[in-house]
Amino acid sequence: MNRADEQDSLRIGMLSSAHVHANAYADIVVAQSDLELVGIADDDPERGRKFAEQYGTQYRDRDTVLEDADAVIVCSENERHVDWVESAADAGVDVLCEKPLAPRASDASSIVTMCEEADVTLGVAMPLRFSEPALEAKSACEAGRIGSIEYLVGTNRGQMPGDWFTDPDAAGGGAAIDHTVHIVDLVHWLTDERVAEVYAELGTRFHDTAVEDVNILSMELTDGTVFTLDGSWSRPDEWDFWGDATIDIVGSEGTIDVDCFDQTYKLTRDTGDDSGIASVYWGSDPNYGLIRNFVEVVKSDTTPEISGRDGVDAVAVVDAVYESAKRGAPVSVAYPELES
Repeated sequence: MNRADEQDSLRIGMLSSAHVHANAYADIVVAQSDLELVGIADDDPERGRKFAEQYGTQYRDRDTVLEDADAVIVCSENERHVDWVESAADAGVDVLCEKPLAPRASDASSIVTMCEEADVTLGVAMPLRFSEPALEAKSACEAGRIGSIEYLVGTNRGQMPGDWFTDPDAAGGGAAIDHTVHIVDLVHWLTDERVAEVYAELGTRFHDTAVEDVNILSMELTDGTVFTLDGSWSRPDEWDFWGDATIDIVGSEGTIDVDCFDQTYKLTRDTGDDSGIASVYWGSDPNYGLIRNFVEVVKSDTTPEISGRDGVDAVAVVDAVYESAKRGAPVSVAYPELES
């Protein structure tokens, strides 16, 4: 729903600042001349007021934020996403929701349905598709530069974030739900296939928490391609670099190694000379691409690059991860059926 047709700037509201990514999104919003941060609503008044002061905006109740905003960014605890998004949908306000869309695919499906019925735009904050190396990899794969994709190896390792991320009632899980969705969505996009089956090994090895901090996943895509992923909270607190989102794509005629945060793209092909080697470095911010894409689709009333349905697919894989770990056996991914 486009509420910004008669304005020069798009008015953005924040619904909760519980998630560690909230600051990154707010930094981008306040730096853009065509965007205005009109306020933040938060269940935690102290946190909300501190966030509002930091960004020169107002701490307000959710109804007031929704009344004044053309679009909102939901950065609450995972279990609160349904509630916050429902409020926005009821108010006819477009939504960018932090990942995972919800802790369970059934709840994620409910979010998509409520937004579609309310005719509001729903985007999901899984920004790795906007990483320049990932975009280069997508182009190379589509051009057939490495032949057919035979095998994928991904990582999304990081520090344990603490706070509510280790509360199963607030987060819905641990490192698996926190880190799996990013790389799964990236692989779905790069290959135009979906994860069909998952075998998961979960554990708590590095921290004294009520949730898993280690997850090693062996997956098979719908075309039979094997995909493995380490999405663990295995980096020490003193780790000097944030982020570890990588994907190695092994093709029948070459390989592509992508590091989304190091902004490194390396392509190697067996050509017999150095023409098969390329290494390119960037300094772009995938979060910037995420926010700008959301802004443009809100203004034009089109579909976001990462839609609510993409978010449901990623959470469906997470559901299978936890079920596999519980059973100790491979599990087929059950993707919810959504109306076209």
